[in-house]
Amino acid sequence: MNNYPKLHNATWPGIVGKGPDSEPVIPFDTMLAMTAAAEVDGVKFDGVDLGLLEPHFTLNDPDEAKVLAEKLKKHNLVAGSLVAPIWAGSAMGTADQRKTFVEMVRKACEFGKQLKELGVRPYGVVRIDSAAGVDAWAKDPAGNTKIIADTFREACDVAAGYGEKLAAEGEICWGAMHSWKYMVELMEMVDRPNIGLQADMSHTFLYTLGYNAPEHRIIPKDADLHDREVIKAGLKTVTDALRPWTIDFHVAQNDGSVFGSGSHDKTGRHCQATDPNGLLDIAHDAGYWLRDENGQLTKAFKHICWDGCMFPNAVMENQQTWNDILAAMIKVREAHGWKA
Repeated sequence: MNNYPKLHNATWPGIVGKGPDSEPVIPFDTMLAMTAAAEVDGVKFDGVDLGLLEPHFTLNDPDEAKVLAEKLKKHNLVAGSLVAPIWAGSAMGTADQRKTFVEMVRKACEFGKQLKELGVRPYGVVRIDSAAGVDAWAKDPAGNTKIIADTFREACDVAAGYGEKLAAEGEICWGAMHSWKYMVELMEMVDRPNIGLQADMSHTFLYTLGYNAPEHRIIPKDADLHDREVIKAGLKTVTDALRPWTIDFHVAQNDGSVFGSGSHDKTGRHCQATDPNGLLDIAHDAGYWLRDENGQLTKAFKHICWDGCMFPNAVMENQQTWNDILAAMIKVREAHGWKA
């Protein structure tokens, strides 16, 4: 059996879209325990990707990494990619906001370094976004993209000091990152060897439909989204453009709609792995990201992660949900993995 890429679950869905104006946050220990309990035919998750967000984490506690490492070892899991809590600032904001943005990247990189030294983080990147809305960006597209690129460049230089790569999340709700073409433009403008894309199968599928960037729509408005050939053609265009930049990858399902909850803006809806309305063939379509234009494995990253942000708590607190997710990820690895 293929043992790469390693299979990870995400812990931040316990926080994202939750809170006082939505459902209660699901505690980190609960997310970790349910991940560890998932099993399909003897196969279990190898690790978790972490959102370094309160109340799951505080980066101001010097013992936080040590406490986390003990928890991971107890559950026989490792850490992978880390989400930097950059929203206290903005890559497109004032000088002070941009300074805060870069400082949050530094703190995330420092935390990642500690986890490596503690022996529980063998791979992974630090994830960022512009922390800026599409409407605000659209007031001055060229000028605002330049500001974001300048901030990302500074963050890359800080991350390089820790041996880290930064992955910008391809998602339709982030200014300058809300279309596949704008994402390529931003990556080229940043021009640093340690910057890349975090591709999520749900979010990046929305690129083909032109949400928030109709000028870059690929699949025609009148197309039948249940026609697999239409879906495959759209995905091929997007992945041919973005695959060379992709250094982190989320397996997910989408039904062609947008969704937001709590304080989170509407973005590509994450559907359950078994959702009958899902438009993606998860195992097949992951191959557009994991294989190059000639069908050869890229092996561009050592692990893949499932992201189920904004699932209802009743869904996330059901162990079968995580078993179904793990089963879908195993199929991805069987189709596009390798043995090492």
